[in-house]
Amino acid sequence: MSITFGQIAGFIAAIAFLILVIYLCRVLIRLVQTLNEVNQTVETLTKDADSMLDQVNDLLDKTNDLVEDVNGKVKTIDPLFTAIADLSESVSDLNTAGQGAVRKVATSTRTIGNVSKFSSIATFGKKIFDKVKNRKGKTSKEEI
Repeated sequence: MSITFGQIAGFIAAIAFLILVIYLCRVLIRLVQTLNEVNQTVETLTKDADSMLDQVNDLLDKTNDLVEDVNGKVKTIDPLFTAIADLSESVSDLNTAGQGAVRKVATSTRTIGNVSKFSSIATFGKKIFDKVKNRKGKTSKEEI
């Protein structure tokens, strides 16, 4: 039994091919395990996403209910704001009227002050007139 170089080369090639097949089998086994884990992760994510979407829908429903409630309360409060605006306008008008009244009183006070001055002057003039009249009356009586 003699082994030729071709047989040795074929034997080495067979062993190399066997090692390559074993290595590829291990890689394929790991690839299959990784794909199984990816499938499990996708299933878990799908379940979690469905659960989250259900919760988001519930949250949106509650938010819509809350917005409707707030809108109803705003409609209830809206006349209050209108009344406050009207009251504010009335207070502003009253303030303007009060300022006008103060101006009239101030003008009247000046007029009364002028009348008072005139009255004082008139009283002073009457006293002088009475004194002058009394002197003339005495002089006329003395002449008689």
